[in-house]
Amino acid sequence: MRLNPADARARGLRAGDVALVRSPQGSLLAGVALDDGLLPGVARMHTGAWCDPSAPHVADCVAGNVNVLTRDAPTSTLTQATSGAHVPVAITRHDGELPPVRAHDPPLSLG
Repeated sequence: MRLNPADARARGLRAGDVALVRSPQGSLLAGVALDDGLLPGVARMHTGAWCDPSAPHVADCVAGNVNVLTRDAPTSTLTQATSGAHVPVAITRHDGELPPVRAHDPPLSLG
């Protein structure tokens, strides 16, 4: 996640820290990078991370999948696309133990 340096400082965050990002829809863990080019009040995250819900006591996704932060609602009655990934979030420093990311582990055997 990229943050304006002033926003990061206000939250006690530095480059390389891990933050807990929360919206009314869900939460995730994200690494922090500083970006002087971002306007204050803006957090920027790329999409594409695999969802890892393996530690729900920490966050809905511990691998940074932004889809857990947004509503799963179509853009209109004419399309099935989801709404844009623009959502207000609360960002705090995560000081707890980091759970292992299991998004790329093979599924458990049912046998």
